[in-house]
Amino acid sequence: MPKVDYPAMYPLGVENPMMQRAFQTLTSVVVGAAVLLGPVATRQNAIAQDAKAKADGGISLELNKLEASDKGCRAYVVVSNPTDATYDAYKLDLVMFQPDGIIGRRFAVDLAPLRPSKRTVKLFELDGTQCDGIGSFLVNDVMECRASSGPVSDCLANMKVNSLTKIEISK
Repeated sequence: MPKVDYPAMYPLGVENPMMQRAFQTLTSVVVGAAVLLGPVATRQNAIAQDAKAKADGGISLELNKLEASDKGCRAYVVVSNPTDATYDAYKLDLVMFQPDGIIGRRFAVDLAPLRPSKRTVKLFELDGTQCDGIGSFLVNDVMECRASSGPVSDCLANMKVNSLTKIEISK
């Protein structure tokens, strides 16, 4: 085997062939570990992103406005994502109560995509329901909660809700 001299590859003072071989072995181990542990680091990054969402309080929903529309009632919801995560899915199970407390209807609404560190206004139509026929909303559950890094846990527990209208929203 021809001898190849790589003087720039070795730290200063490593001219002993045994030390050079040890340095090559160490370099191979470090590179191999980086290749093998890359997926672990990616999973740890996803866990850290999930923890940051919890620390930042998670997603907040604000029922901002209700207005009459041709189809019934239009709801404006301000969604704030203070986290560093992009949410590809954020699907809610909502229950609308009538002013007398009787359940009026149940429906799903997907608020995604939610970009990181961003406030967004989302609209949804309540076909066949007049705004004065709404007493309150309940976020019954989060049906799907997925960031670009994967599923996010405890989305309902970490969600904050409030209303700027006379119609209450709770969870």
